[in-house]
Formats: sequence, C-alpha cells, structure tokens
Amino acid sequence: MSKQPTTNNQQQTLRLRSVQATNNQQPTTNNKQPTTNNQQPTTNNKLKQVQTLFREMDKAIVAYSGGIDSTLVSKIAFDVLGDRALAITAVSPSLLPEDLEAAGEQAREIGIAHELVYTKEMDNPNYTSNPLNRCYFCKSELHNTLKPLALSRGYSYVVDGVNADDLQDYRPGIQAAKERGARSPLAEAGITKTEVRQLSRQLGLPWWDKPSQPCLSSRFPYGEEITVAKLQRVGRAEMYLRQQGWQNLRVRSVGDTAKIELPPEQIKEFVLTHDLEELVTTFQTYGFLYVTLDLEGYSSGKLNRVLNN
Repeated sequence: MSKQPTTNNQQQTLRLRSVQATNNQQPTTNNKQPTTNNQQPTTNNKLKQVQTLFREMDKAIVAYSGGIDSTLVSKIAFDVLGDRALAITAVSPSLLPEDLEAAGEQAREIGIAHELVYTKEMDNPNYTSNPLNRCYFCKSELHNTLKPLALSRGYSYVVDGVNADDLQDYRPGIQAAKERGARSPLAEAGITKTEVRQLSRQLGLPWWDKPSQPCLSSRFPYGEEITVAKLQRVGRAEMYLRQQGWQNLRVRSVGDTAKIELPPEQIKEFVLTHDLEELVTTFQTYGFLYVTLDLEGYSSGKLNRVLNN
C-alpha cells in the first residue's frame, strides 16, 4: 500500500492550510476505458449509458458505502454483470456501525456480492490533522486498498458513486480516486443527485429517498484534529436523534460543543416537541460539554464556506 508522505507542519492550528498531497499515481487497472456517449439528455438514456459502461467493463468492483449513490451503482452493476460485480465497503471509525449494517442489508436486497475491507486512514496524520484536503487522504487509503485487491482477483475496474453534481463541489477525494484509476459511471453519464433518486425509485430501491450520510469526519471544522473518540461521540449523538425520528440532520462537533443542524422547516417543531433537557443530558454523557441548535438550519457542505474566505 502506498503511504502518503507526512507534511512538515503537523501542528493543530486553524490556519486552514491544505496538506500538500503527492501525485503518486499508481498504474491504472486498465488503460483502455469504455467509450461513452454524452449526447443523451434524458434520465433513461443516461441509465442506458451506465448499463453500456458496465457491459464494456465486463467485471467491476464497486466502492460501496451504502449511500444512495453507490447503492444505485451497485444495483445497475449487478443487473448488468450479475456475479461479475462485487460491492466492497470500507470499515473505519468514520462509518457508523448502524450504517454499515444498513449497507449489508441493502446489498442483500439487491443481490450483489458484498465484502468488507478495513482501512487505516486514522493512522495517517495528514488525515487526522483535518486539513482542507482531508478527503484526498481518505480516498487515497480507500483506493490504495481496493486497487491491489481488484488486480489480484481479476477485476479490471473499480468504480465509485460520484455523481455529476459532485463534480461541481469541492471534493478533493475525487482527484485521489481518479489518480488510482477509479471510474465514476454516474458522473460520466451526467447523472445528477436528483436523477440518482429518480432512477433509484424507478428501479425499485426502497431507500431512494434516504438522506445523504457523508463520513463522520465531515462534521468537524477544518483544522480541528479528528480522533476516534470524537467520531464516536458524534455518531452516538446523530443516532440518538435518528431514533427520535429526525432523519435529515447533522451534529457538527466544534471543540466540546455539539451543534445540531436540522432542515429549517423542522426547527420550530423540534424545539416545541423535544425534551431539550433530556437531549442536553444525553449529549453530555457522550462527551460534549455544550449543546446548541443552528438557527440557520441544515445545509450540506456548510463547513466548506471557509474556503471562500
């Protein structure tokens, strides 16, 4: 496994400087990439394009987190390739045990073969120091794990669930995956997040409206060190709120403060109906000292606002 070089500056500061990523490009699994047709504007035609991609690949491993995007990719891959498609989920402290369990249940419902690998991004200070390009080191670890596994078992391609909208956002992990030869069928076909949900529903996936669940490391502001203990307390806090019926949410961790984000239209109901004293006490048992509610409400990628300053 290739190891990313550590930087000279590993102090835990809020200077918000990206760790310099190396361009250790590993050999691609297959230099010849399937042809694509980007002139199809309708959602169904985009689906056909992804199906064609998989037919040309003939055999593929899906980097499968259990989220709606990689689940759709797994469904299409299995429908086209059958037992020549394999979904692999990376297990690490940034993945909730409940989400890992759900990923397994979804894979069984689809019918695709599903395996686990254990990644060690938490051993890399370039990742745990939480720089602006933290995701680069996470995806480097993932694909440094999947690539040799794919090669050893005769899979020419590793694919992920990146969609067309992701290409418009700040996603340094996409670079790391591309450097290691990974393909993104949804993005290549121009399928947006909305279309991911449309196609998931069309293909009969019962979780088509499942809220997005990026890894738990995304709950920390850049520059704040990520530890296993911090990931666990965030995960427990979010699971507590999910069990109370609140599904589309984030618990941001800022120092010893938990900042709850809910859709703006749900904030009033939350304050009026939830036992706030019980909530605070529960969060404090998880290790937080303070609990706040973000009055602006939930917004995906909110912590990336600092990139514009």
